[in-house]
Amino acid sequence: MKKLLLLVLLLALGAGGYYYYRSLKNGPKGALVSAAAAVQAHDMASFEKYVDVNSVTSHLVDDVAQQGSALTSLLPGGSLMMGGALRMLKPTLAKAARQEVQRYVETGSLEAAAAAAPKRLVNISLTGLAGRVVSPESEFKGIKYTREEGDNAFVGLEVTQPKYDTTMVVEVKMRRQGDHWQLTQITNSGELLRGVARLEKKRLLNR
Repeated sequence: MKKLLLLVLLLALGAGGYYYYRSLKNGPKGALVSAAAAVQAHDMASFEKYVDVNSVTSHLVDDVAQQGSALTSLLPGGSLMMGGALRMLKPTLAKAARQEVQRYVETGSLEAAAAAAPKRLVNISLTGLAGRVVSPESEFKGIKYTREEGDNAFVGLEVTQPKYDTTMVVEVKMRRQGDHWQLTQITNSGELLRGVARLEKKRLLNR
């Protein structure tokens, strides 16, 4: 009888483990892992299943447009790229940003992605700016937090920034899409750009 009870308990734990694995695989964390795997495989179609590239780039243009002073610190001629000019060119910039993201997924290189950006009146590479926050030397430390609110979820991804001897948390917003989750926005991109601008200014002053 004891052996039967133990067997039932083990089976229940096994089933619980399976459903936990399934919930993790099909949850926000699993979607991010799948998106990362798509980048490693250079598979744009799979990447777009887990990342709404149009939504992410559109929000990113809006956020960058509000960071005039940060752009001045991070980019040559950044003072010319104030919010008004960027907002006027939002459709063009969002389309160009999508091309950069596609190039990054295909090559795994931020440099190649930035080079794919077409020349235009306001010459700004959104993947280039992203490289200021998460540099090629950065490492993923782990998931800082996950917060689900109905069909939305917010995940904090902690990454190192060796250039400034610190870590940063990139918060992404995700939305449930049937049987999987999809990343739709980087919610703190403006805050991250301002933080990097401050760190860069401090680094230059301490030279």
